[in-house]
Amino acid sequence: MRRVTGLTRKAIEDYNMIKSGDKVCVALSGGKDSVVTLLSLAALRRFIPQKFELCAATVDLGFAMDYTPMRELCGHLEIGYRIERTDIGDVVFNIRKEKNPCSLCSKMRKGALHSAAIEMGANKIALGHNNDDVIETFFLCLLYEGRIGCFSPVSFLDRTGLTQIRPLIYADEKTVLAALKSTPYEAITNLCPANANTKREDMRDLIRTLYLSDHDIKSRVFGALKRSGIDGW
Repeated sequence: MRRVTGLTRKAIEDYNMIKSGDKVCVALSGGKDSVVTLLSLAALRRFIPQKFELCAATVDLGFAMDYTPMRELCGHLEIGYRIERTDIGDVVFNIRKEKNPCSLCSKMRKGALHSAAIEMGANKIALGHNNDDVIETFFLCLLYEGRIGCFSPVSFLDRTGLTQIRPLIYADEKTVLAALKSTPYEAITNLCPANANTKREDMRDLIRTLYLSDHDIKSRVFGALKRSGIDGW
């Protein structure tokens, strides 16, 4: 956790993600990335110059997942926690019967998350995208959309007045997993039917294959993205 916390602090400083007086709501799905994001921010609030508040929100898609461990974690950290109940899973898979469910689910999930964050008094939302997610998204944009792009480390959302931040962009998946294993906390299993059956998963497999023959490929792609200046990088 110490390494991830250091990388999180660097990302916050490099991109001015958090200012004194902010209230940051962590999007707590229960997966490893969101749990580590919460733990690293909870650690940082004790000693970085910026004085900020922290809370967390989970969007329940209706898959009968047990979020008790997340409630207990937030209780231990003494931060506010909210579960936003929705029927997104039913709408996407049963009513709409989407062939590509992730796109619609993402839009609806973001709307529910934004509403929860606003009701909790937050002005910023922390998402758990790690360094591998950055690289995968870059390749997804390139190969499936025919453009050079990626999500931004910091994004202001005009419609809600919220700002999205991604504090884990310097920490790769392996480091995040090792950090979580060093704590007494565990991630919970994602019960979504589309989990591990997406274009992102295909891209992940491709990058793993490339990485086997060239261990520097991820760092070069990430460096190129940072130097490009696109999308707030």
